[in-house]
Amino acid sequence: MAIKDKYKIKSIDTSQSKEWLLKKHYAKRLCSISYCFGLFDESNFLIGVCTFGFPPNYNYNNGKCVFNNYECLTLELNRLVVNDGLEKNTLSFFVSECLNRLPKPSCIVSYADANQGHNGYIYQATNWIYTGVSTPKHKYIFEDGSEFDIRRGIDNKGKIVDKILMLPTHRYLYFNGNKKEISKMMNDLKMKVEKYPKGENKRYDNSYNPSIQTTLF
Repeated sequence: MAIKDKYKIKSIDTSQSKEWLLKKHYAKRLCSISYCFGLFDESNFLIGVCTFGFPPNYNYNNGKCVFNNYECLTLELNRLVVNDGLEKNTLSFFVSECLNRLPKPSCIVSYADANQGHNGYIYQATNWIYTGVSTPKHKYIFEDGSEFDIRRGIDNKGKIVDKILMLPTHRYLYFNGNKKEISKMMNDLKMKVEKYPKGENKRYDNSYNPSIQTTLF
């Protein structure tokens, strides 16, 4: 059976993704979500989640730091998590179908976290553009042992006892639109297109199984 006949992708309420993002994705925290999609198997069980939201970096609004003059909706693919053991090409099918369901024209940015041993092979498999690495950031360690790697909003999280410089993340772009719109985006791109990074991906433990199995109606 073809993958497109075996799995279903559908918009889901953000509440259906909460347990996946907090307990199954390595970041273990929620994010800004404007579009949320679920991957469902033949039994209509939710087996994957992909979310998109406005980038926390306001310079991305309408593509300001991506293009010289072109303006369009700019979103970030900010969470992608699926169950282990899915057949080959299922993840790329899921991502491609989610992108097709977003408004057009649009520019999508996403990051592969080198600190987690990721190179962004899913983005390479789905024909994203690689534009190098982002500005390095710090991970903040608090008195209670908790960690946070976003500078904004940490003032009320307690006393910072350590600050660790992290590896920069790999930045990918996807231009979503018809041929004419994509051509305009490519021609007005401000960032330099670079060769895809390579290396061995490390896997993290995402074995947590959500207690509530979500069915597709």
